[in-house]
Amino acid sequence: MTSTYLVALGSNRRHHLYGRPREVVRAAMEELAALGAVIARSPVIATAPMGAAQRRFANAAVVIESEYDPLALLAGLKRMEREFGRRPGRRWGDRVLDCDIVLWSGGIWRGGELAIPHPEFRRRDFVLRPATAIAPHWKDPISGLSVAQLNARLTRARTLPR
Repeated sequence: MTSTYLVALGSNRRHHLYGRPREVVRAAMEELAALGAVIARSPVIATAPMGAAQRRFANAAVVIESEYDPLALLAGLKRMEREFGRRPGRRWGDRVLDCDIVLWSGGIWRGGELAIPHPEFRRRDFVLRPATAIAPHWKDPISGLSVAQLNARLTRARTLPR
C-alpha cells in the first residue's frame, strides 16, 4: 500500500561533494527518489541557527509517495543522513543533513523513536514555510488545521501588551 509523507530537510554544514548547505538539501531531495516518488519539492530557504547550532540553515520540504511504512521510511532517512556524513552528537548541533517525517497520509503514528505528526512542527517556521509552499491544504490530524493555517498562526503579527 502506498503512503504519502511530508518530509522536512535541513542542513547547516558543507558536504565534501555537494558543497554548501543549500546544495546539500537539493542533493538530498534528489536522493529521496530511492525511497519513493518525490511528487513535490519546496524552494530551499535560509533560516537562523537554532539551539547549539552556530551556522545558518538551509531548509526545505518534500512530499513523497512510498511503499514503505513509517518506521521503514524513517530507517531509510536515517541511512541517508549517515551517507551524507551526519555523525551522532548533541541535539540541535550543526549537521550535514537532517530529515524528519512531519506528516503521513495514515494520520497518527506513535511507536519506538517515531511520532507522526512530528511533535514540534507546529512551532517551527523553518518547517511550515516550505511545507506551505507544497502542501498548504494538508491537515494536521491532531489540531485539524491545515499546514497553511498553522503557518499563518505562527507567523501572524502580534500586538504588544500596553
